[in-house]
Amino acid sequence: MSLEIVKYGTPVLRKKGAPIEKITPEIEHLVTEMFATMYAAHGVGLAAQQIGKALQLCVIDVSEVDDRPSTLELNGEPSDVNAYMPLTLINPKIKPYGKEVSGPEGCLSFPEIYGDITRQEHVEVTALNVKGQEFSFRCGGLLARAVQHEVDHLNGILFIDRMQREDKGKLREELEDLQAITKAELK
Repeated sequence: MSLEIVKYGTPVLRKKGAPIEKITPEIEHLVTEMFATMYAAHGVGLAAQQIGKALQLCVIDVSEVDDRPSTLELNGEPSDVNAYMPLTLINPKIKPYGKEVSGPEGCLSFPEIYGDITRQEHVEVTALNVKGQEFSFRCGGLLARAVQHEVDHLNGILFIDRMQREDKGKLREELEDLQAITKAELK
């Protein structure tokens, strides 16, 4: 079943997610629904805030993206990214590193709105999986960008917050329109 993806202007998008203390059947079911929702929307990542839940939970799957490569390292060794997709990150902690790179980003909570965002090239991740087991990895490319984007969501940060002022200014009218429509629908 697909869940509703909330749009820009919905207050939960600005809320920091609560840590998940225990992996319950409800959390497992939520993860399944989040993947179904992300795939139905043709996204590569989805945070709990985007489906109206302020939790430290996101899902990612970059396996279908061929034009923006990803890298993955486990225990210091290169690994096949697709062998580890899809990813569930519960209570993730990240350490971005490497040079800053600019690249295009969109967001399922901002339909048809895109912008170039500067993020660090690589990220070190530690999180729990859906079984409650801790795991760690390093990644680069699109996967690193997706991880940073989704973890921002978990902290109430939106990709437009990371845009250059000039780029955001060019989207001002579209952003204001989306926000106004969302707020009207919430009433």
